[in-house]
Amino acid sequence: MVQIIDKKVNLEYSLGHHLHCMIAQVPNRLRRAEKGFAIVEPDRQWEMVRSTLDLVAAGEGNLKKLHFLLFPETHVPVARFDEMLSLIDGRFRPNTVTMFGVEHVSLKAYREMLERFREDNAEAIELVDRDIDSGDVLEMPVNWCCVAVKEANGKLRVFLEAKSHPFHGEEFLDKFHDLYRGRHFYLFRSRPSCFNFMVLICLDYLYRDLYSSNIRQIIDHANQLYFTTRQALDTIFVVQCNPKPEHRAYRDVLSGFYGEYLEDTPGVRETVTVFGNSSDETRIEDAPEEQGFGASSVVINRTHRLASVQLSEFATDDFDGAPVCRLRFGTGTRLYYFNLPLHHEIDPRTTRVPLKVHTILRWSRDGGWVKVTGDEMVAGFEIGQES
Repeated sequence: MVQIIDKKVNLEYSLGHHLHCMIAQVPNRLRRAEKGFAIVEPDRQWEMVRSTLDLVAAGEGNLKKLHFLLFPETHVPVARFDEMLSLIDGRFRPNTVTMFGVEHVSLKAYREMLERFREDNAEAIELVDRDIDSGDVLEMPVNWCCVAVKEANGKLRVFLEAKSHPFHGEEFLDKFHDLYRGRHFYLFRSRPSCFNFMVLICLDYLYRDLYSSNIRQIIDHANQLYFTTRQALDTIFVVQCNPKPEHRAYRDVLSGFYGEYLEDTPGVRETVTVFGNSSDETRIEDAPEEQGFGASSVVINRTHRLASVQLSEFATDDFDGAPVCRLRFGTGTRLYYFNLPLHHEIDPRTTRVPLKVHTILRWSRDGGWVKVTGDEMVAGFEIGQES
């Protein structure tokens, strides 16, 4: 069973004000390799990552308010990992969290990465070492992500997670080529802001069998947090490279997560779930090009009652009858910049806008990001509540 590890981080956010998030819905180009999947054109992929980091660091407009930056699963070339951290450490503002999937490596290399950042990953090292001690697994591929937290005092903290459950393309008849299954998730508890969040890799949000369920374990842990501290899980960020983001399995799990069918779940009632996917330009070896990708989204409890909006770049819906309100983006290569809604109980006024899309940017042919044109995008689009 995956363990949830609580981690305290020093993030100072203005109390009573919403936070800002950017999803980098950018393409992956992957091929099968000896260790899982490798990036086909790492320099080209890094160019887009670097351009996004430069944009955030420059902070033009209201990008200075950015708190969370989310890249897709298996996106940052492992050879650029140190450069990525160096840019975040040297140029990003304090109180910024950057979440990004990294190119697959062997378990041996992943264990070495954990050791480099032992101060922040000591509990995870113990769990990985149990697996290493149990058998010959050091060459198994690892699909992993990094959560880089630049704290209020400027200190950079680095947390690593491995995907707990593979999709069929990451499993083989040869057991030693199977994807390594991660043993932990972090629950980040921000102080002094009392903002709590988690980061999962794609199918980790869905995984369930007869004996355990990641999502049920998260609900139970969040409930325990609520009953002992009166705090809740504020946000889950899901790092994806998902050709089927609209799959019914996601709707079913969201229905159970927000539906309170069997028990009251105050720990997650107001959780905001952010799905950050790769764009429809993604290409994976052996996968048909007509498959989906894209459709990053923000999901909140139905008590927020988002008004119906249908635009070319995004729309609102209830995910085919689920007990949620969903802001669903398009499939193209975009940067989506928006605010995370406040708790409904804290700010229930119908005149208050719970969710606003501040900026959408597209990748230009000349390289670099430019704003999407259209009257609705000039100054941000407010998604009001139904009366």
